[in-house]
Amino acid sequence: MWSIGELAEHAGVTVKTVRFYSERGLLPETTRSAGGHRRYGPESLDRLRLIRSLRTLDLPVSEVVRVLDRDDALEDVIAGQLRGLGSQLASLRWQEAALQLLRDCTAEERVDRLRLVGAVATPPSTAALARFWRRTLPARLPARLVSMVLDAAVPQPPADPTPAQVLAFARLHALVSDTRLGTDDYRPAPLPPAEEYRPTVLYDGLSEAYALASADLRARRPPGAGEALDCFVSAYARSRGTRDTPAFRNHLTGQVARSADPVIGRYWQLTAELTAPPSGPAEPTAGAAHFWLCAALKTQIGRPAPVPLTP
Repeated sequence: MWSIGELAEHAGVTVKTVRFYSERGLLPETTRSAGGHRRYGPESLDRLRLIRSLRTLDLPVSEVVRVLDRDDALEDVIAGQLRGLGSQLASLRWQEAALQLLRDCTAEERVDRLRLVGAVATPPSTAALARFWRRTLPARLPARLVSMVLDAAVPQPPADPTPAQVLAFARLHALVSDTRLGTDDYRPAPLPPAEEYRPTVLYDGLSEAYALASADLRARRPPGAGEALDCFVSAYARSRGTRDTPAFRNHLTGQVARSADPVIGRYWQLTAELTAPPSGPAEPTAGAAHFWLCAALKTQIGRPAPVPLTP
């Protein structure tokens, strides 16, 4: 049996450290001496070394207790610690890129950029973007379609952003957080009344059309007739219980032009900037696919194609 001082000497720690762990129940003594002093056996040395190893990894005392009490807890504790470190690293990388953004600009730009960047938490949250789309979507849209739209429309901030990506996300956050949204200063194009179309049919069909158009965008095909456009028009026609005819395509072209939303266009432009890879072509966004299809529709019926709103 060792005294508290002898255990501390064997472990290479201070008596204060041994007493700290003992008083918190992490290191129970084996027995007591006749004078009431703590005595520890060799197993206490192994336990103390394990405690020191876990604390060296910056595990909180509560997590150390979990590992000591349960043989199967170590894997969960390690996984949780890695998640926490990942979040901290993402926050530091975001701060670094934000500081570089502020450093490498003019004094006039710095004031505006500081305001934009200062409104975004680190690591950044996409909650405001998700709320924006939930307000935009039709009421009573099935949960699976809401989830599908959010997955496609809400970009995840890159883990290791460039200063340009930090600026794009900050501008995107400011766009969807604008207090004018929903007021007389800004009224988005109203959705058709629920009795005029079936949103579930429309959004299911648009999802398929966007996937086809994305393939055309990757192949750098100009907007025009084809399977993607047919699927796009069919989605609108079926949602209204009608057929795809030349007359319907002409009507749909006018409707698409009237419902063009500058805020949505700006949203997709910033999303493209945010998700652009350091090298190589960017993956088409759902917005880019939509604008390509609108241009294809206008081209087919002989109207001037719109100027693309996104790269």
